[in-house]
Amino acid sequence: MKTKVAWNELKFGERTFFPVARKLEEMKEVILDKSFLASANMDMELYYMFRDVSKDEEDDKRIKEKGLRYDITIIPANTLGAEFVKTAGHYHPFLPDSDVTYPEIYEVLEGEAHYLLQRREEERGIEKITDVVVVKAKKGDKVIIPPYYGHVTINPSEATLKMANWVASVFSSIYEPVKRRGGAAYFELTNGEFIKNDNYEDAPGIRFLKPSDTWIKETGLSKEVAMYELIREPEKLEFLINPAYVFD
Repeated sequence: MKTKVAWNELKFGERTFFPVARKLEEMKEVILDKSFLASANMDMELYYMFRDVSKDEEDDKRIKEKGLRYDITIIPANTLGAEFVKTAGHYHPFLPDSDVTYPEIYEVLEGEAHYLLQRREEERGIEKITDVVVVKAKKGDKVIIPPYYGHVTINPSEATLKMANWVASVFSSIYEPVKRRGGAAYFELTNGEFIKNDNYEDAPGIRFLKPSDTWIKETGLSKEVAMYELIREPEKLEFLINPAYVFD
């Protein structure tokens, strides 16, 4: 296990923000290595979520008026026994009166991230995973999480991962389906191997994509331009609120 520094605050523009820390106790159901859990400190902080971040009051007002939220998450390098440190994993709900779930967009600010996406469908009350994707991203890369996909973020390196996301502000993430099945469809081990979660007998093999493979033209994304600046062109974030017009 690696030694890490707690992130108690974040300075962004003119403002200071304080995190919600995700502890190992909250993650125990989704960890592969049960022998690690047996001796681990369950109060260990794994990552830090800074919600509703903005550079100044004017930006804060603009973001809220657009029904959006900008977050920054910091995942220090660590291992969870046999696997790399990761987020708990969640899905997004359906838009009201719609058959489309909310999308999300991420940017790696520092370090490296592996985004594991899995498409969940239900037929006659039976859950099925129909697609699994891993997107390997580095500093400056943007990754869109499309409708219907749950996702887990993995820090596969010895450096701190700092990432940002834009998402609609009106919903809460859904963690229970991932927790119920003991994690995502695959675990990434510290040797770089992905192994299948035995609770997903139906899951297909992994497709590996580049970050740009997830982009849609409406966003006008660029690796060179920080994703935060999209708030200056809010029409490029409209798909987060009304995804049906760009996603089939």
